[in-house]
Amino acid sequence: MSILVRHAMTESPQTVRPDMNASDAAGLMKSEDVGALPVVKDGQLVGLVTDRDLVVRVLAERQDPESIRVGDIATRSPVTVTPDMRLAEARELMERHRIRRLPVMKREELVGILSLGDVAWADASTREVGEALKAVSESESTTTQNETADRGTPDRVRHKRRAS
Repeated sequence: MSILVRHAMTESPQTVRPDMNASDAAGLMKSEDVGALPVVKDGQLVGLVTDRDLVVRVLAERQDPESIRVGDIATRSPVTVTPDMRLAEARELMERHRIRRLPVMKREELVGILSLGDVAWADASTREVGEALKAVSESESTTTQNETADRGTPDRVRHKRRAS
């Protein structure tokens, strides 16, 4: 028996309007303890704004979060899934599109949101979830910048531990 998206998703996620400012969206993410908010206008999903959008498109650009509207920084037409889709298919979509969250749609209605963390909790195959997380998290720039970096504890730390 396959696990379905409906078994792992967060139902009825908090949403924001496209005219809300970035500062208020960040405050809502904090109070709801979420990293993404679906952007809804007139009952229709029009985008998805993430904590990364706020950092990269507002803060890093030194924009005023009070004057930037969510609709201007949100990802428009996000990749979506249905509640009846197999969880494995949703995980593959996340990996293919390099994303961590998927709005869950039943026809035109937003009914939930699925995060990579939700998939990890519900999916029996932790190895595959780990591979999906690695694929989503690594980019060409981070891979090439860290080609020669040694993994593990640096010698200076090990030496200090022994001396203590």
